[in-house]
Amino acid sequence: AHPVFASQMKRRLREGAKLIVVDPRRTDLVRSPHTEADLHLPLRPGTNVVLMNAVAHVIVTEGLLDDDFIESRCDIVSFREWTEFAARTEHAPEAVADEIGVDAGTIRAAARLYASGGNAAIYYGLGGTEHSQGSTMVMAMANIAMATGNIGRFGVGVNPLRGQNNVQGSCDMGSFPHELPGYRPVGDDAVRATFDRAWGVTLHDEPGWRIPNMLDRAVGGEFKGIYIQGEDIAQSDPNTKHVEAALANMDCVVVQDLFRNETAKFAHVFLPGTSFLEKDGTFINAERRINRVRPVSKPLTGMPEWRVTQALANALGYPMDYASESEIMDEIAELTPTFAGVSFDFLDEHGSVQWPCNEDAPEGTPIMHIDEFVRGKGQFILPEYQPTEERANRKFPLLLTTGRILSQYNVGAQTRRTDNIEWLRQDVLQIHASDAELRGIRDGDLVAVQSRMGEITLPAEISERVAPGVVYTTFHHPDTGTNVITTELSDWATNCPEYKVTAVEVRPAAHRSEWQEGFHERAARQSRLLP
Repeated sequence: AHPVFASQMKRRLREGAKLIVVDPRRTDLVRSPHTEADLHLPLRPGTNVVLMNAVAHVIVTEGLLDDDFIESRCDIVSFREWTEFAARTEHAPEAVADEIGVDAGTIRAAARLYASGGNAAIYYGLGGTEHSQGSTMVMAMANIAMATGNIGRFGVGVNPLRGQNNVQGSCDMGSFPHELPGYRPVGDDAVRATFDRAWGVTLHDEPGWRIPNMLDRAVGGEFKGIYIQGEDIAQSDPNTKHVEAALANMDCVVVQDLFRNETAKFAHVFLPGTSFLEKDGTFINAERRINRVRPVSKPLTGMPEWRVTQALANALGYPMDYASESEIMDEIAELTPTFAGVSFDFLDEHGSVQWPCNEDAPEGTPIMHIDEFVRGKGQFILPEYQPTEERANRKFPLLLTTGRILSQYNVGAQTRRTDNIEWLRQDVLQIHASDAELRGIRDGDLVAVQSRMGEITLPAEISERVAPGVVYTTFHHPDTGTNVITTELSDWATNCPEYKVTAVEVRPAAHRSEWQEGFHERAARQSRLLP
């Protein structure tokens, strides 16, 4: 999922760094030529928070705390509450090993290595957040990082690996429905007034809807239109049938993308997008680094994407008259305190910069939280474990977790159009030999995967990468319909879908599922209508 960063990690491993991998699957980071993780914790999907509480228990009860850091940097009241919580016997590795699926000795070894390893950093991807308790998991990781003093210097921290290019920049610019650029709440009157004056409007003080809220209301007839740029929700969002019903029930669906993707099949208007090779502007990566992006060629569409959006705004009656990308960057700097010192001229001179970049940090901020946290003292949060509603049972005894493979990118809209397709002609279901034998499944057999949401079919791949009771597949091919079977459950704070835990049953199959047959019929019908 993150090959560039992983290559740097492997280089550090060859230089002697230690690695703990927490993943239900045995990925290539666990073992590959010239590199091997010191520990692999193949936890059962949905037990992330249980594992972190067990790690915290070891750190607290074995005295692996950084007392100096805690005393100088942390809120002592919340720290004491957290230590009492973590020290409970119910969080001991021996008490939760069976639930997690990892033996207690391995959990203790991982906690000791992290807490006593000098510089220790946590890197997490969507496997940490695409759960009903994803936000709780992030808080649990922040707790152990503070407790061991692994924040605020080079080589440590709690570091999210973003799912797609420039996700960080999108978040920084206020893509969340409850925040304006710079992570400032829309409910803050003073912040909102700044944008009201600049844009000549009166912004609402209530947060907007997230995608799941929009789709629910669209099915109910309340939400009428949507403008989607660079995202293929008909393939990538969970509970595909629900997404399709929502898109089909809207009065106006506008899609702007490089390719006519699955969502574009529901569009009333399709606006062509541009690739990064045609863009002028900035991308921001996971380390908050603002990088200049310059076009190799003019947009084949004849107009940059931002000008398309600007033309649409003008057509709708709101005047936008930006003359260039640099002018938009200047407005960002004017309205967003953490970007106050950023301009194209600054970036052209310095190459790149990490925000905050302003009067207090004119050269940017390579490392956050060196002397204090944004809120002052670091606060510990009690990460109470609430099991997901999605659990294995007699009808659906296996747990499906989904993800990517190295050769394909996200929904595959770009990589399926390259020679990379030779490495993955179709999505496959990885299943452990014991689970396959119990169901009479051989390697390469077509199998049906059924959840309470629906059913799909795909070839089986018998693999030791997954543990008994766990199956895995990707979502790179639209005709597979992987998200037909994923559920509507999501994180309690962010509504991030719970892609990583779906209870399923697997059985031999002789033909495509009903949804897949409908998909192929619709695709054939639409292809006859398109030029």
